[in-house]
Amino acid sequence: MAENVLKISNLKVAYGGIKAVKGIDLEVNKGELITLIGANGAGKTTTLKAITGTLPSCKVEGDILYMGSSIRGSNSFELVTRHLAMVPEGRGVFTRMTIHENLMMGAYTRNDKGGVDADIDKWYSVFPRLKERSAQLAGTLSGGEQQMLAMARALMSHPNLLLLDEPSMGLSPIMVEKIFEVVRNVSAQGVTILLVEQNAKLALQAAHRGYVMDSGAITMSGQASDMLNDPKVQAAYLGEA
Repeated sequence: MAENVLKISNLKVAYGGIKAVKGIDLEVNKGELITLIGANGAGKTTTLKAITGTLPSCKVEGDILYMGSSIRGSNSFELVTRHLAMVPEGRGVFTRMTIHENLMMGAYTRNDKGGVDADIDKWYSVFPRLKERSAQLAGTLSGGEQQMLAMARALMSHPNLLLLDEPSMGLSPIMVEKIFEVVRNVSAQGVTILLVEQNAKLALQAAHRGYVMDSGAITMSGQASDMLNDPKVQAAYLGEA
């Protein structure tokens, strides 16, 4: 039987009278790379923010179970200590800190200096550009370099679950390919990932399973390979008839 890392049941999110998420069910099992695709405004980012406790004032209902325990209403800083990490839309790097300092911030819950140093070297080997610029302020990096840094920083916490919110947004095609190469590599190392992504084709090619979200509801789910070949998914999200 698959081990649930994340299980969402009947999740509803409302901002006043606006229902942004309308009772969705979603689960992510250990070692899986799951993608949540859909048009802008479908409720994908709101779902991630409900998981991580980073929503502004709103009403959240339903169950959010992480590693078997409810985390609905938990503070985001508490979740980091429980090895749940998120790379937010827009990346959110500490612009006035260096690359190296950003990576150290990702490891602030750890006290194994040798392990932290080894992990920094590891992610420098994955992202050579970061190593070349380790003393550079993060705010001076390109969008793609900041995305690399945000991912490496999140991985420094050794997450049981890594949430990625639109990692390819605003990047050049070459950089998008690099980011997805890293996502696949991290998944192959056994890190459990929930990926929200506008590039449905690349997301489904990388993922094990997928969910389609439309107007706050899950309208389709299944094996990612099957969804890639589904005419309705192709017509709506892959630019194919």
